[in-house]
Amino acid sequence: MSDVLFYVFGAVAVLTSALVIGQGNPMYSVLLLVASFGAISGLYVLLDAPFLAVIQIIVYAGAIMVLFLYVVMLLNAPQEDAGEWDRLHPLREPGAARLGAVLATLLVVQLAWALSKTSGIRRAIGDDDSGPLVSSVAEIGRVMFTDYTFAFEATSLLILVAMVGAILLARREGER
Repeated sequence: MSDVLFYVFGAVAVLTSALVIGQGNPMYSVLLLVASFGAISGLYVLLDAPFLAVIQIIVYAGAIMVLFLYVVMLLNAPQEDAGEWDRLHPLREPGAARLGAVLATLLVVQLAWALSKTSGIRRAIGDDDSGPLVSSVAEIGRVMFTDYTFAFEATSLLILVAMVGAILLARREGER
């Protein structure tokens, strides 16, 4: 039974994630992303990780998606049409491509740094051969917010820059 549920949740996650990219209406994209997060949460339950499943729903499907929905509604983004891109669009400026490349490089560096620290996290939560060292969510939170605070702050800064960039790119022509 769990194998069938795994394939169902996996298919829903892949399908809704693909539809997020293919949607022209940003409101439908946000709702499909919430469905994708729900399917991923179901996968976490099947992996016997109820804490991650609840965090997935509370943090991503709850807080982050409400923020995205707020930004979409604030910008009052119209339905996307490929013909609307004109030669004066902000992404066509030479500096925008360089800034995007720099931000992408910073993201890759941050991900590489975070992946290099996973062995320390595994030792801190007891995921090695020595047995479990952590028996509570409070201990996981203490480790995450003391030893790995920089990663959380850097990620929040990247999200803030992405939101400001989305607002600047979505401005109407009359507001420029």
